[in-house]
Amino acid sequence: MKRSFFFLGAWLTLSACYQAPGTDGAAPQPPTVKLTDVPGHEGLVDGRHKDGPRMLAGESYLRSYMMLFGDISPAEVARAARGAEGNELFVSWKSHLGALGLPDYGADIARGAESNTIMLATYERLGVALCDRAAERDLKSARDRRVFDFELAKDPMDRAAFDAGFDVLHRTFLGYPASLASGRGDRFFRLYSDVLARHAAPGAAPSKLTPPEAGWSVVCYGLVRHPEFHLY
Repeated sequence: MKRSFFFLGAWLTLSACYQAPGTDGAAPQPPTVKLTDVPGHEGLVDGRHKDGPRMLAGESYLRSYMMLFGDISPAEVARAARGAEGNELFVSWKSHLGALGLPDYGADIARGAESNTIMLATYERLGVALCDRAAERDLKSARDRRVFDFELAKDPMDRAAFDAGFDVLHRTFLGYPASLASGRGDRFFRLYSDVLARHAAPGAAPSKLTPPEAGWSVVCYGLVRHPEFHLY
């Protein structure tokens, strides 16, 4: 038995010290000759996918909007975005899909390869429609809330109540707590307060939204236009 252990130990020691013939233990080095330098491979094309900025397909962005509208179909999204008063915030998918970068194979229009100002403005337009319709629906009724999933405070200027509601919107659009964005709550509270004051001022233009509802709608505008909503 002792002899068996002796031979086993000797074998393990030799195995650990063994090196393959012609190697010195160094890591293998990549070849120094390019493949195109090999005779007969001069015209070889590098077909590897290059690293670089990539844009998500327009359908991915639209899916986010559809979920925020209530996880409904494109036709239902169009009806919800249009509303009943005909202010043309959103007309029809046919009017906007090209600007959103989606292809139109019937008209031989290719998919947009990169973002542009028209595309971003069209997404903003859809976002504004989302915020207005959501304010009309969510802030006037507690039923089936999708965006403004909170109650309006009795005191519109209650900062603690604003912070709680803003955190709900921040998580909905940007995906993380508002407390992680230093100073953002203060800036949006100033925006909310300014809108509230303008809508409550004597002689203000009539609106279908109350001053607090209008304030929250504009806060929603700011978040749906935020670069993090579109880029992450």
